[in-house]
Amino acid sequence: MSAPDFKPQLTEHLRDLHLPAVRRCFEEKARHAERETLGYERYLFELIELECQERREHRIARLLQESKLPLEKTFDNFELKRLPQKAARQVKTLQDGSFLNRKENVLAFGNPGSGKTHLLAALSQELIRSGRRVAFTTCTRLVQDLLLAKKELRLSRAIRKLAYFEALVIDDLGYVQQSRDEMEVLFTLLAERYERGSVLISSNLPFSKWEAIFKDPMTTAAAIDRLVHHSVILELNIPSYRMEQAKKKKADEE
Repeated sequence: MSAPDFKPQLTEHLRDLHLPAVRRCFEEKARHAERETLGYERYLFELIELECQERREHRIARLLQESKLPLEKTFDNFELKRLPQKAARQVKTLQDGSFLNRKENVLAFGNPGSGKTHLLAALSQELIRSGRRVAFTTCTRLVQDLLLAKKELRLSRAIRKLAYFEALVIDDLGYVQQSRDEMEVLFTLLAERYERGSVLISSNLPFSKWEAIFKDPMTTAAAIDRLVHHSVILELNIPSYRMEQAKKKKADEE
């Protein structure tokens, strides 16, 4: 009597259990285990490891898509050697993501073209690849979204939605000076995230000029106090990368 064929039923069970990688590869892995005389535990381990790896890859792909990060800005095409030594050491430490557990902020200051956006985007991608949830937005887009939410009486809901992300990247704070109403909703967001979630901010304005952003000395002081209390400050006092590249291109053409 021939042995019963369990493959169709097994395949159906694996589909019910939502194990696509195991369903796709169990026969191939079984043949490999027979050739290599692997034990049952090793065979099972390799199948489950494959499933877990595929799920990790799918989760990272989903997190990257959700983040709205500029994915072309990575550490592979960022010249870390251009950074001041202190900043380079800080960036290396930040990559392990432990600052997110402590709800610390990262504040990157520097002139236009110094690489602030690229640096925070590259750091954020590393965090996502280790499984952390990150969202990226420009300051202008964020305050417009929050102001619209306030007008529609759903500001609290919008802020709670952003709380899903362990890190919120706000690019170019102060690059465009917003109205008082817009800065009020931004302050509300920063106050709600204080000691609850990390904020990563890039700005070309030092703290001494932030009153031009928040319009009011008390609000400015309160915003700075909340951001700095638990923070890592990256000073990128370096020449504009874009300017350097333009000069190099011009020299090459000559």
